[in-house]
Amino acid sequence: MTLTRADCAALDEADPLAAFRDEFVLPEGVIYLVGNSLGAMPRGAAARVARTVEDEWGRELVGGWNTAGWYAQPLTTGDRLAPLIGAGPGQVVVGNSTSIAVFQAVAAALRLRPGRRVIVSDVANFPTDRYVVEGLATLLGGYEIRPFEAPLTDEVAAVLLSEVDYRTGARHDVGQVTARVQAAGALMIWDLCHSVGALPVDVSQADFALGCTYKYLNGGPGAPAFLYVNPRHQAAAENVLTGWYAHAEPFAFEPGFRPADGIRRFAVSTPHVLSFAGLEAALDIWDRVDMQAVRAKSIALTSLFIDLLAPIETLRLATPRDPARRGSQVSFHHADGYPVMRALIDRGVHGDFRAPDILRFGFAPLYLRHVDVFDAAATLTDVLSKDLWRAEKYTHRLPVT
Repeated sequence: MTLTRADCAALDEADPLAAFRDEFVLPEGVIYLVGNSLGAMPRGAAARVARTVEDEWGRELVGGWNTAGWYAQPLTTGDRLAPLIGAGPGQVVVGNSTSIAVFQAVAAALRLRPGRRVIVSDVANFPTDRYVVEGLATLLGGYEIRPFEAPLTDEVAAVLLSEVDYRTGARHDVGQVTARVQAAGALMIWDLCHSVGALPVDVSQADFALGCTYKYLNGGPGAPAFLYVNPRHQAAAENVLTGWYAHAEPFAFEPGFRPADGIRRFAVSTPHVLSFAGLEAALDIWDRVDMQAVRAKSIALTSLFIDLLAPIETLRLATPRDPARRGSQVSFHHADGYPVMRALIDRGVHGDFRAPDILRFGFAPLYLRHVDVFDAAATLTDVLSKDLWRAEKYTHRLPVT
């Protein structure tokens, strides 16, 4: 039975995560279903960034590298983030970007499997993952890229997959896939960009994992990425981006590179301190979050949205109906998806569009309510039933869709 708005309000009253909504800045009149692209701002972020600028940079100047802990941030922040992906202390380093982390992880994996010349990278991966793999294969020469659907032969060195498909929200079974890949003698690399902060993640058996912190984790635009390296590989894995931060003694200023022990060898360069400040404010929230409750609410919200929109024949569901097979996202195919999304945003419901025809909606359980989902579905129904999307202004594409 489909829920009424009153039913949704009752669920919100009983929601164990309800209090977290007040910890985010949410514009009046906006239903924000784009947490899978850029998370809402934590209320503590502005003050945390201001403190970094005014008190730490402004008063301490260069001394802030020691007194404010800037120097250690790639590791200390990595340890704070580690529990969100099922990792432990000394297993995660934070810094740089997701693209750089992909390059590091894949390059390290290939060097650990020197006799194998095939890289598996699914077309469902976010394009930058695939592009980086293509660039690395070209740089090294002699490597073939195959889709995940191909057999896992003894030629495969590494497999790079996104746990959650960025277009459809379809989810891989991390444990099953990791076991299958490793049984074939290859190394498993997971991209967690669309899963960390949205559902419980466990990469403890994987070889490498990486992800961004500006989506469900709410770290802010351009917040630093993270890289996980399983402890069993840390002594042998090589970071081919041998920046000074990965040196065993960065301030010895030796003429040649000597890698640090442990996860620090996968640091690259000076941390972007102001970006770390925003992420730290977000982690102050995540330190207190029960991820099982997040997952339960995510399933409830996504299921509600799917049920409410099921009667609309022009929407074709792209996301698996089985909750176990999807992340915290619902996507629909629609032949005129771009103008439909523009019309929806104009009416206060923010989703996004992905070519060629996907309406994409991300559900961030910490600040999204059941009544928001009910109202968003009602607004989308209105936009479609009244052909509101046909207005000429919605045909002009913006640079960011």
